[in-house]
Amino acid sequence: MSKLRLFYLAMSIIGAIVPLFFMLGWVQNGGALMGLLAAWTENGASTGLLWDLIISAIVFSIFALTECIARRDYFPLVALPAMVMIGLSCGLPLYLFLRTRARN
Repeated sequence: MSKLRLFYLAMSIIGAIVPLFFMLGWVQNGGALMGLLAAWTENGASTGLLWDLIISAIVFSIFALTECIARRDYFPLVALPAMVMIGLSCGLPLYLFLRTRARN
C-alpha cells in the first residue's frame, strides 16, 4: 500500500474519531438534537462553517456519484454514508482511500 493511501486511511480514521469525540461529549452533557442545531447557528462564524460543510458535502456527493457511475466502480460509494453519519472529514478521505485501490 502506498504512503498516499496510508495517509488517506489515517486521515479518515482521525476524521471519524475527532468529531465523534466531541459529539459524545455533547450527548453526555445532556445535549439534544434541537440544542445541537441551535449551537450550529449560534453566531455568524458557526453558521458560516455549517453552510461551508453542507455545500462541500453536496458537491462531494455529486462528484463521487458521477465519477463512480462513469468508472463503473461503485464500491467507493460506501464513503457517502460515512460522510452523512460522521462528517466530511471522515467521508472524503475514506472515498479517496477506496478510490485509489487497485482494481481487478
